Amino acid sequence: MNNQRRPYLNGENRVRNGNERSYSKRGGDGKSYRENEGGKARHEKENYKKGGKKPYKAVETEQAPVLNPDEQPFLIIGRNAVREALRGDRSINFIMASKEPDGSLREIIGLAKDKKVVIREVDRKKLDEVSLPFGHGGKPANHQGIIAYAAGVEYCEVSDILLTAKERNEPPFVIVLDGIEDPHNLGSIIRSAECSGAHGVIIGKRRSASVTAAAVKASAGATEHMKIARVVNIGAAIEELKRAGLWIAGADMAGYPMQKQGLNGALALVVGSEGEGLSKLVKEKCDFLVAIPIKGRIESLNASVAAAILMFEKNRQDEELSGQN
Repeated sequence: MNNQRRPYLNGENRVRNGNERSYSKRGGDGKSYRENEGGKARHEKENYKKGGKKPYKAVETEQAPVLNPDEQPFLIIGRNAVREALRGDRSINFIMASKEPDGSLREIIGLAKDKKVVIREVDRKKLDEVSLPFGHGGKPANHQGIIAYAAGVEYCEVSDILLTAKERNEPPFVIVLDGIEDPHNLGSIIRSAECSGAHGVIIGKRRSASVTAAAVKASAGATEHMKIARVVNIGAAIEELKRAGLWIAGADMAGYPMQKQGLNGALALVVGSEGEGLSKLVKEKCDFLVAIPIKGRIESLNASVAAAILMFEKNRQDEELSGQN
């Protein structure tokens, strides 16, 4: 494929954006809260020494074990997600399935039997109980009569994503997520990335959703086919992509219209959080910003929807350039 850069509409080449409007610092007062709690504990301790009431044990509260979703049994919920897991290389411990399967569910159970996976027949009440933490509004997730207990998702390195592109003999196309916190948005973005031909998705370890059962369900099984790297520092990952020759495009309302901005060739598309968009530091690392023209009265799109539109705009530009050559 010809990797020629697509120019701006006015004929200028893409250049790094050094004069972009920056957001204010992220909100949140986690640090001050901890300081206040610590101060309160010290104050109560001093009063206790003087004959006051016994203070609560602040240290024990801070050190209490926190439930980490990544350390719980990894659940794959729903027919599409379980089917794709069975077709892939995911190690599945066992499957819980409805005692009264219909046509498509019988097909999936048959596939599980072929793979020698243990199947436990249960009633719908049990499936509802297991999937309840992954639902909304106090209702269980739509399990569709089947849940798989699987080994945890296997994250890869950024270099593995680049290697995948090289093995396919394609310019690397990578999706970088800067603070996506909703697992359903994460799953939807991974699904769009798989459908658009992206080679991998990069997510952060902090202030970001991980690939949980809810994300797998929302991805409709795309997590079984997509390389996903989980990194400590998004900025460092972007620098690694730059060294590999990728342009870094940040999705931002203040950016250049997507139809007029070159997105073809080796590219990393950076999508910011649902509420605040790109963080200031990540935005500064982008080579340029790209926007989706909005005609309605609502000023922004859902993060997963915006990501999908930009992914397929890139596809359109790649195909257009390929046709010209």
